Amino acid sequence: MTVHPDRGAADEDGAVSLTVDELAARAGTTVRTVRFYSSRGLLPPPVLGPRRVGRYGPEHLSRLALIEELQHQGLTLAAIERYLRQLPEDISPEDLAVHRALVASWMPESTEETTREQLERRVGRSLTRQDIGRLAALGVLERTGTDGVYRTDPGILHLGVSLLDLPIPLETVLASRAVVEKHSRAVARELNRLFKEEVWKPYREGDPRPEQVEQMRSLSAHIQPIIVQAMVTAFQRSMMDELRGSRGAAAPERSEGPGPA
Repeated sequence: MTVHPDRGAADEDGAVSLTVDELAARAGTTVRTVRFYSSRGLLPPPVLGPRRVGRYGPEHLSRLALIEELQHQGLTLAAIERYLRQLPEDISPEDLAVHRALVASWMPESTEETTREQLERRVGRSLTRQDIGRLAALGVLERTGTDGVYRTDPGILHLGVSLLDLPIPLETVLASRAVVEKHSRAVARELNRLFKEEVWKPYREGDPRPEQVEQMRSLSAHIQPIIVQAMVTAFQRSMMDELRGSRGAAAPERSEGPGPA
């Protein structure tokens, strides 16, 4: 097992392996909270390492992040337990991140100020000046007027940090972000037009009562998370189709003639 002081340890497969203290620090919570969640079945049991020390991985970190978002949404502990029980037992950390994004997508933006030391403790690694510049370019954090103090949205912090180690040029990441934002804005604009013309317009033309207007506003708020989930699902399927097509196109053509004797 290879140990990285600023990131915990890595097992033979290269997966991140954390002690309970490291896990709590990365998740921005306490060891007591981690153990409480484990006792309620919200977290899978850790893998026992040498000297029977529990080791935690990306799936634990992703679950803690999802639990945090569900709490921000106002769900009770019992409701969170029901939500997590509906998830597949073998759900991957990546799919958990999608669930968290869906929950966070209709939450109001919440930025907070943090020092360099607090930021590094939260992400579980040291950050170079280049890392800080890359995160700022991605919009994950912004510098304040005070040296060493940054403003960031905890909801997207780990997403930005996960991009730091990808062997992809910053220009490519920014171009990808621009593509996503461009087409997302176009979809949002078209859906908003449809809602106004097909749903709002009949109400407005019929001289609706104040309570009916309030009902329509409430309906709009309830529709938003459904649309977000539909868009994420459609995007995931489209990405899978594209990847399958790319792999198929890259596969070498088989010879139509007879094989070697």
